[in-house]
Amino acid sequence: MKTNIKLFLTAGVVALTASCTDLDVTPAAQYTSYPNSEAAVEAQMADVYFHLRGTLGRRYMEAQALSSDEWVGISFDGDYADGGIYAQCSLHNFDASSASTGWYEDVTAGITKANRVIVNMGGEENDATAQARYMRAFYTWIIMDSYGDSPILDHLAADDEQIERSPRPQVAQWIESELKTIIDLLPTNVDASTYGKPTRYAAEALLAKLYINWPVYTASSVTAYDASNYNNEHLNDVVTLCDDIIKSGKFSLSEGANGYRSKFWPNNGQQIKDFIYAMPYDAINAQGFQYCRPRIWRQGRNDGNGGPGYFGSDIGNSTGGNFSISPEMADRLMALSTDDRQENILAGQIYMFDPTTYAKTSTPYKYKDQEIALDKTIRLKYTDAENNAHFIEYEDGIKNPSLYPADCSILNTGKDVKGWSQGYKSVKYFVIREDFINGRNQSNDLPIFRYADILLTKAEAIARGATATNGQSAQSLFNEIRSYVNAPTLAGSPSLLDIYDERGRELFDENWRRNDMIRFGHFEDEYGFHRRGFPTARFDKEMRVFPIPQDVLNKNTNWKQNAGYGS
Repeated sequence: MKTNIKLFLTAGVVALTASCTDLDVTPAAQYTSYPNSEAAVEAQMADVYFHLRGTLGRRYMEAQALSSDEWVGISFDGDYADGGIYAQCSLHNFDASSASTGWYEDVTAGITKANRVIVNMGGEENDATAQARYMRAFYTWIIMDSYGDSPILDHLAADDEQIERSPRPQVAQWIESELKTIIDLLPTNVDASTYGKPTRYAAEALLAKLYINWPVYTASSVTAYDASNYNNEHLNDVVTLCDDIIKSGKFSLSEGANGYRSKFWPNNGQQIKDFIYAMPYDAINAQGFQYCRPRIWRQGRNDGNGGPGYFGSDIGNSTGGNFSISPEMADRLMALSTDDRQENILAGQIYMFDPTTYAKTSTPYKYKDQEIALDKTIRLKYTDAENNAHFIEYEDGIKNPSLYPADCSILNTGKDVKGWSQGYKSVKYFVIREDFINGRNQSNDLPIFRYADILLTKAEAIARGATATNGQSAQSLFNEIRSYVNAPTLAGSPSLLDIYDERGRELFDENWRRNDMIRFGHFEDEYGFHRRGFPTARFDKEMRVFPIPQDVLNKNTNWKQNAGYGS
């Protein structure tokens, strides 16, 4: 098991430090300025670095993954319906009261923590605050990317200060300015001491991500962006940023004999040279990562008879199984022969895995002595007048809308083996019993920026018109990705559709698909049950950003709800 970065200072202690002058106590020592030694900086910054473990470990993922064409949020005769919140994301029928999109204040709390550190260290003129400023910019980017217009919280707000939301283009420009200011102040060493923390390369990756999406973020409105008229003044800047990361020589795609799959295993960590920036997790000391719970076949904990589940052991807690890969994404993931990335996908018959090596075996997985096979096509359950259960595909419902279940909002597939087996599943973030018994938490670290993403981003920028550099073309960069996963290479230059599809395969389940779909102009496409004619699916362009949570609006009465979501 990997050694995890420890939290040196809790949020409560940071808050106490900031307010200690309210106490009628004579301090034992006083400073004319706040200490900026490495130890002091580390002590203050720890809680800022890891503040979003819980949010990124579940709720942020739900919003990003389920609103994309990666996953469909299903339920089982009421089991995991949860008020329809998962299906709502899949249908773009977002709700301002939903937990899946309700993490706004979690992120802004991280911004406040970063601002407190900056103040305590003497302000932005102190170069040692660069990492805190990065975290503030990163958290602001999350808000801006997901919710559109956002407050620019560049100071500690007074108790009676009225916070205003700034237009999205202005927020993007502020993030750009912050990153350009601090890039040269951030550490360039990539080792255990900087793992999970901002480095120069993490800042360059975030700025490249900001720039490749510049036409999205700076459009006059959320609905005004048109992917068919993509015009980006920063394409050569994207290439320059990617080149600095590439030429550093500190990152690579290869992970040895275990290849692609091992990047995401429970023992991943700073040894993964593909990770530019990641959130470290540990099932005991750094909890919050719960990606596999909804992705495991509903009864995959064990074999139903007291024996091991398909992970090779009884993983000790029940599983959800309420995420299924959309048929469209399933086709994309399984399209290339000899693609190592397919080993992460449970398609058709499920086989057992070795709990030590995590390798798939040739032994079929059985539940209550029945071999389990997953159906790529997801069918909804409906009951006829005689109370007989039937399953319908989307096309059947279009032909005869009366066949749709009375409550389409929960995407019910039925509470039995057939219902549980609708849609493919994933073992990308492999589960081990030692982790899952601890509140279903996992020790798999979450990649945020990867070297593979940088190569594909440079390829995209060149394909969109940037100047090729360093002997690298869009084709060579694209084929570098294909080659390391043993997938077929392209004989010519990749199209934008080729790059879009490849990003779907390479970065599957890493929270980038919604972002990519909007930029490439596919967010309003039909996938899963997000289809025209389905009773509760929405296709309004306003859905490109999530609704502001109602609790946030209640506290900020001067704000208006995002367009498309009511008052």
